[in-house]
Amino acid sequence: MHATTTLPQRRLAGDLAIWFFILAELLAFGVFFAAYAFARARHAAEFDVAQQALNRDAGALNTLLLLSASALVVRAVQGAQAGQAGQGRRAAPWLLGAIVCGLGFVGVKLGEYAGAFAAGVSLSSSVFHMFYLSLTFFHFMHVLLGLVILAVLWAGLLAGRYGPDNLNGLESGAAYWHMVDLVWLILFPLVYVIH
Repeated sequence: MHATTTLPQRRLAGDLAIWFFILAELLAFGVFFAAYAFARARHAAEFDVAQQALNRDAGALNTLLLLSASALVVRAVQGAQAGQAGQGRRAAPWLLGAIVCGLGFVGVKLGEYAGAFAAGVSLSSSVFHMFYLSLTFFHFMHVLLGLVILAVLWAGLLAGRYGPDNLNGLESGAAYWHMVDLVWLILFPLVYVIH
């Protein structure tokens, strides 16, 4: 007699529509990164000089903040999965921590922009600065949208909307936030570090 084992059904976390949106966003960033690489190959010396003026410590701090936020988002989803129906409130502090880390990223980035603008940097300063400002601002806007999504999800957790039987919205928002983090993990070395 053979015992039969049933494997748990695998499913895509979140809504399918968010994955199409994420793929479209990654494609847009990919085109941006390819254009950056092409321009850098043509203006390597200019890019090297301009990169030296960037605050790598601020970029590294922002990397730490986004990685921490993503880890906290994972904990929030795990907390909602582990709870009973309507008990998602216990996961809310994790998501609040992610929001605080995201706001820290915004503060550091605004400080970077203020310093750059005070030094006279603009989109027309150089090819590098055009890419630096455009790429980082495009990402910055995604961080802001991600923070709005996390805030809505946090309110939903407090209201008991998410639990093991209702994770779709929470997982969709988490997937978007992880995409924002992933893009930064490419953008930071590309723009701040690689010469």
